[in-house]
Amino acid sequence: MAIIRGFRELDVYKIGLEHARTVYEISRTFPPEERYSLTDQLRRSSRAVNAMIAEGWARRRYPASFVNKLNEAMGEAMETQAWLDRALACKYLSQTQHDQLDDAFQHIGAMLNRMIDRTSDFCRSESSTKVGNAT
Repeated sequence: MAIIRGFRELDVYKIGLEHARTVYEISRTFPPEERYSLTDQLRRSSRAVNAMIAEGWARRRYPASFVNKLNEAMGEAMETQAWLDRALACKYLSQTQHDQLDDAFQHIGAMLNRMIDRTSDFCRSESSTKVGNAT
């Protein structure tokens, strides 16, 4: 396994970024009356996935904090799926658009779940976080 030096190198981050952009593009076609409700909620939750991944990466010194942020990212991915369901019900998305985005965010959730299961592969060990004597 290659050493990952930053959150931007994580496949889940790259995939999340790509699909958040797709959500933005598709939601531009939603009716103006949805701007401050469905559109904003869908965009916010899809973007929050990557923000939570980045925060988790920054907190990986503490496994519990790392897991908490990845859990939050997974929650945002699932919330995005719920908003996609609403957009489909309102006929703002085609079934194909919905299915593709729903599958993408389900995949993101699965990737996050695997990261949580492998926390020790991502979190720094106790020995690597000790600071040496600066004399």
